[in-house]
Amino acid sequence: MSMTLYDVGLVGLAVMGENLALNMLEKGFSVAVHNRTSDRIDAFLQRAQREGFSQTYGARTAEELVASLLRPRKILLMVKAGQPVDDTIARLRPLLQPGDMIIDGGNEHFTNTERRARELAPHGLHYLGMGVSGGEEGARHGPSLMPGGPREAFDELSAVVRRIAAQVDGADGGPCVTYIGPGGSGHYVKMVHNGIEYGDMQLIAEAYDVLRRVGGLSNAELAEVFEAWNGSELQSFLIEITARIFRTPDPDGDGELIDKVLDSSGMKGTGKWTVQDAVELGVPIPVIASAVDARVLSSQKTARVAASAVLQGPSPSPLPAEARRQLVDDVRAALYASKACSYAQGLRLLQVASQTRGWNLPLGEIAAIWRGGCIIRAQFLSRIKAAFDRDPQLPNLLLDPGFAEELKVRQAAWRRVIGLAAAHGVPTLAMGGALSYFDTIRQSRLPASLIQCQRDLFGAHTYERLDKPGTFHSEWSK
Repeated sequence: MSMTLYDVGLVGLAVMGENLALNMLEKGFSVAVHNRTSDRIDAFLQRAQREGFSQTYGARTAEELVASLLRPRKILLMVKAGQPVDDTIARLRPLLQPGDMIIDGGNEHFTNTERRARELAPHGLHYLGMGVSGGEEGARHGPSLMPGGPREAFDELSAVVRRIAAQVDGADGGPCVTYIGPGGSGHYVKMVHNGIEYGDMQLIAEAYDVLRRVGGLSNAELAEVFEAWNGSELQSFLIEITARIFRTPDPDGDGELIDKVLDSSGMKGTGKWTVQDAVELGVPIPVIASAVDARVLSSQKTARVAASAVLQGPSPSPLPAEARRQLVDDVRAALYASKACSYAQGLRLLQVASQTRGWNLPLGEIAAIWRGGCIIRAQFLSRIKAAFDRDPQLPNLLLDPGFAEELKVRQAAWRRVIGLAAAHGVPTLAMGGALSYFDTIRQSRLPASLIQCQRDLFGAHTYERLDKPGTFHSEWSK
């Protein structure tokens, strides 16, 4: 048993937990770690020693972990969401004292976070749900952190999270962490972050598909295009890694690895949760919803192969060289405009959730902490922060004068890409959805008048009129 008392306890030494523990050690914090299986503890202690970190301790039991921590105790859980979190809390709770805190750093549904906070509050224990984005690399060298829960617990924790978070340089830089808000708001913001990530990835995949199948670009040419885009307004982590992917050779044969990878994408649930809550709150997020649909469709590989032999459509035929250059420029514009719609939808969802649940989410600060460490980090987020700094109550990002102008100058190219893709039979589920969203919100009159008439005819649901107040029911023509 260790006589030294440690700054932070960490439970769960899978990839993310191990790298966060090493990150904390590197930033000067002492860390006691615990894992359900002892071999993981041994492997971690050996790695920490190899990397020159001695301020760590491997607790073999929950009792040892709790006894080894400075008060108020800070215990970060990096275990699988759901029942494993409840089981871990059940082991820890009787050992903790009022003022101690548990921080859940997993991808948990925000309602579970709020339930656990309510259950622990009568014991005087603080519970925080903290979104952690950036994958293995971010966890080790600086993630984007989204902590939500009691303000006093965050204040106690802030010295740790501000040091271990990604750091953005420049006059308006700083650590990629801020207090998100009360309750489950931290996990909620991470959930929506992941929904935006789904949208971003699907839009990039569709851009790739159009350039490859309509433009006829080779992997080498695609790598050059994406590398050039990463030096433009599209600069982002996802664009950067996409260029790297196109250059990666197949280790088992000729050509590039991407051409040998199965076209069936998995998902872990945060995108689906985002869509479900958007429906509950009545917030349209068609880009994110289309990205979730696209992953589901991709996973139905056997059914798609069977359907491809039955359903007829145009076969893509590569464009001539001069048209390819125009296509590359057009796809760049379409990708940017679609991305703006995706972020606008995600941020609107955060806004409505904040109003509905009384969270008072700081949208400008949230955009700022996504600029480093996380998967959706991009230059673009600085423009989003500036938009919400100008107008914290901005009802839709696309209504910011800067964004309105950016979409205006790109929309002809955007429309050409969607039209060309449709003519060639190349699906643009998310990019086409983004354009339809843009066209829908800019209409002063929509065909929903016909839907109201239909509802009144078959179900006497009534309707309102443009020319006088009240609700009406009509006997429609036989």
